[in-house]
Amino acid sequence: MKNDKMIFGLHSISEAFEAGKEIDKIFIRRGLKTEQTEAIIREAVERCVPVMHVPIEKLDRLTSKNHQGVVAILSAIEYTRLDQLIPMLYEEGKAPFLLLLDGITDVRNFGAIARTAECAGVDAIIIPERGSISVGGDAIKTSAGALHRIPVCRVTSIPGAIRSLQEYGIRIVAASEKAADLYTDVPMKLPLGIVMGAEDVGPSPDTLRMADGIVAIPQMGAIGSLNVSVAAGIVIYEVVRQQRLQSSN
Repeated sequence: MKNDKMIFGLHSISEAFEAGKEIDKIFIRRGLKTEQTEAIIREAVERCVPVMHVPIEKLDRLTSKNHQGVVAILSAIEYTRLDQLIPMLYEEGKAPFLLLLDGITDVRNFGAIARTAECAGVDAIIIPERGSISVGGDAIKTSAGALHRIPVCRVTSIPGAIRSLQEYGIRIVAASEKAADLYTDVPMKLPLGIVMGAEDVGPSPDTLRMADGIVAIPQMGAIGSLNVSVAAGIVIYEVVRQQRLQSSN
């Protein structure tokens, strides 16, 4: 990893937070607990930055410098706060169109989804701080630069984000192969949040319980599931189709 994507040492990381630097994740030596590390952890929690407690050997592999037991990886993009984005969209007169990714860990799938979302006019992508991808160069390249154009919000959890969005009057529809309703048979009126989950398990049970609707994409072949980036494109453009149909009537 290039040194310009990494900062290390207690003081440097505290200064990075104060300067508003976007941090993707923080590694802290397992067992290290001081006032400074606790302050860094509190700040990380406030900003939804994942913190991992790791053996010192992991930190030594990341850098040969004097890291003081703490290493931070800088983010390749600037994250947007969800609690600031939604009011801003409403103030602009928009009915939010959001995409929530629950457990998407493949970088190239994420990049492809972001590219489709930006092309379709999605207002933001929402990802959890844990159990998700790190937005780096590969994701940005696969997205064809879309990740520099579409806001990405990092949240503590997808169910928590759903709860907040529903309080703003945003309906949530999750895609799951277990659903009884087809994606073409459910109204997709904005404001709306679409939830896509990992290919093997789909959205989490907690996410599905909180969704206002659950839809499936019909499959006639022998393979068990679609690639998640393809599935996301299908559902996203069904929303676009329905919006265009409503506008023409």
